[in-house]
Amino acid sequence: MLNSYVALDIETTGLNPAKDSIIEVGAIRIENGTVTDMLSTLVNPGYHIPDRITDITGIDDDMVKDAPVIDSLIERIVGITEGLPLLGHNIIFDYSFIKKAAADHSITYERMGIDTYKFAKTVLPDIPSKSLEALCGYFGIDVRHHRAYDDAGSASVIYGKLCEMSCKEIAPVQLVYRLPKREPATPRQKSYLAALIRRYNVSIPCDMDTVTKSDASRMIDRIMSEYGIVRNRTGN
Repeated sequence: MLNSYVALDIETTGLNPAKDSIIEVGAIRIENGTVTDMLSTLVNPGYHIPDRITDITGIDDDMVKDAPVIDSLIERIVGITEGLPLLGHNIIFDYSFIKKAAADHSITYERMGIDTYKFAKTVLPDIPSKSLEALCGYFGIDVRHHRAYDDAGSASVIYGKLCEMSCKEIAPVQLVYRLPKREPATPRQKSYLAALIRRYNVSIPCDMDTVTKSDASRMIDRIMSEYGIVRNRTGN
């Protein structure tokens, strides 16, 4: 059984790392069986959290209005996960969002990982569902499902239970997520971003001529979250 890893879980506004945003991060760093660091924080996505996501997670706009944005958290997330494999339920999902956020800040993010979902499929082939919730029920783990820190902790406990049942050691594998192509910002994005910059007298950390679609979207969301919406998208 691996005794050094980072149990990780995130909650997001959707399923697509290229378009959706992180709204909560939970990470537990375990070294030689001992918890050495923890991170549990809501994240302000800079826009309205879809009602369907609030229904699933319980996280709403009011809860994240004073939370930090991902820009101020990504280095902390990268740091707490440095040098150890990630562990989580369908960990590639969490990894893909973290890798995308890291790439948006010119940070290379490569990690090994252990997927408790895939592990459960091997160890418990006969139970009808291998979801985190189903496995928590199977092992009698009491948890607030769909909250990041709790789900990270549950994945860690499930990993231990599965290791006890398995005669085979599961090794971390390289996690692979192909980043979306960096496309230039659209004229509409540039116009609206320029209007926000003029209206609120803010600066951006890149040249308007070379800003990408992803960067423009992120900066617009951040400025709108802090200052509000410019109704006239032409900026006139």
